[in-house]
Amino acid sequence: MRRRDFMKRTAGGSLAAGFAGSNILFQGCSTKKDYDLMIINGTVFDGTGGPGKTAAVAIKGDRIAAIGAALDSGKAAEVVDAAGMAVCPGFIDPHTHTDIQLLVNPKAESKIRQGVTTEIGGNCGGSWYPVPEDDFEKDRESLKERFDLDLTWRDMNGFFGRLEQSGSALNFATLVGNATLRSYVMGPYNRPATAEEIDSMKRIIREYMAAGAVGLSSGLEYAPSNFASTEELIELCREVSSAGGVYATHMRSEDDLLLEAIDEAVQIAREANVSLEISHFKACYKRNWDKLDAAFEKVEQAEREIGNVLCDRYSYHAYSTGMSMFFPLWAREGKTEDFINRLKDPKLDAKIRAHVKEREEMLGSWDNVLISFVRSDENKHVVGKTVLQGAKEAGKPCYEFARDLIIDEENRVSMIGFAMSEDNLKRVLAHPQVVVGSDGNSLAPYGPLGEGIPHPRSYGTFPRVLDKFVREENIMPLETAIRKMSGLVADKFGFEGRGYIREGGFADVVVFNPDTVIDKGTWSNPHQYPEGIDWVVVNGKIVIREGEHTGALPGRILKQKVT
Repeated sequence: MRRRDFMKRTAGGSLAAGFAGSNILFQGCSTKKDYDLMIINGTVFDGTGGPGKTAAVAIKGDRIAAIGAALDSGKAAEVVDAAGMAVCPGFIDPHTHTDIQLLVNPKAESKIRQGVTTEIGGNCGGSWYPVPEDDFEKDRESLKERFDLDLTWRDMNGFFGRLEQSGSALNFATLVGNATLRSYVMGPYNRPATAEEIDSMKRIIREYMAAGAVGLSSGLEYAPSNFASTEELIELCREVSSAGGVYATHMRSEDDLLLEAIDEAVQIAREANVSLEISHFKACYKRNWDKLDAAFEKVEQAEREIGNVLCDRYSYHAYSTGMSMFFPLWAREGKTEDFINRLKDPKLDAKIRAHVKEREEMLGSWDNVLISFVRSDENKHVVGKTVLQGAKEAGKPCYEFARDLIIDEENRVSMIGFAMSEDNLKRVLAHPQVVVGSDGNSLAPYGPLGEGIPHPRSYGTFPRVLDKFVREENIMPLETAIRKMSGLVADKFGFEGRGYIREGGFADVVVFNPDTVIDKGTWSNPHQYPEGIDWVVVNGKIVIREGEHTGALPGRILKQKVT
């Protein structure tokens, strides 16, 4: 969006003159002031989807104390001149895999610098609570080895206590993963849950929702989440519904059986009367790209019939997951060693190979799969290369290369797959039932969170929407994009007092330049912070000041209020 277009779209008249490309912080005198911070001369987008208006935003403690064009800046201890800038609610990321990362690095660098002030973890069926007794020692050793992090909790309350002790730059809320829950109660195996086991899972959901979880997630393309039947998920979601929570689902298919997967998700929501969030909404692989219209029709009909149906999506045309996704679900059943043993079994080779061959045909080429992470130093030379490149260098066919890499790494191999349509991406992001979600983590270019070549969405999802899809592609107005990143998500998850610029609301605020905001991460060099997001305030405290992290850790745990 050009600067003159941005100014035309605001409803509050002219902006202050003399803006020279950076904000100026004025310090008040030492006498007691009415406000701790005031942001003046900015164009305020309040999160409702309405046009921006020139106004000042005054903050006292952790709340927005006043909003208006005639506020006296002399009454504030600190004043930020936001002339030429957009002032909006802090962005809420509804689909993340952040949890332990906040213990490794509480500064939440890659997210807070995007303007994200709240993350929701526990997605795709996986959460770090409850921790199964059989897995505790192995998980403890793994966290210590990779992050030098001590596993000291067994349940969600234990994790919350640990996070509150270490602090965080942003707010955190969590879903409970059905895969984690299932493994805790009945192990990672493909069998129906008994009535007693379902009751046990429902009891834990009830306890966790009462303690603050915002809902339940599923990852139905993964084992053991996939082993849950539709009926089992309906029963669990009834418990979620009774507490006013959300069911967020990575559906059973995002490619050949996409439409059938949507039907199942809607059936669960309808029969359980639960709020539905469809994760990273997409139509994967070229032969399925033309299913998008039918997919839209299904979610639109669901909204008309049952209401409270949203989807989320990141702003890139490639996905990221574990490389084991190319292998059959039956082979992935059980623990990691069970999967590895099946890959090594000559009797199963032909059957597994045939399944992977079908996936290869959907991909079009192994050159569309980029290796983004391996754990061992011995194999780090393949990170950043495609499977086709790695296989050629190793002198192996692609199947053998991928299989052997998973065996060597004990299934700790991450990948990026280029399988979606850019045109479809634009249509998805612009759809009124789609909000913005990164499907990423809080990372940093340094320390253990800077390893590998992760998907750039962890660094750039939100600024990329503002840059590429608002300013350049103009697929939606700026005020609409901001609503998709703030108020709409806050309403969905019941975050009272957040997601809007309102008097009395929590002071989670972002100040960015709509003419220059841009994501900088690339597929080959993703560990780069975005530019153009100059100020980020969380619970009234400045965390990003003129583009730099202050080290402040004012984040809080946001908890579901049980109805």
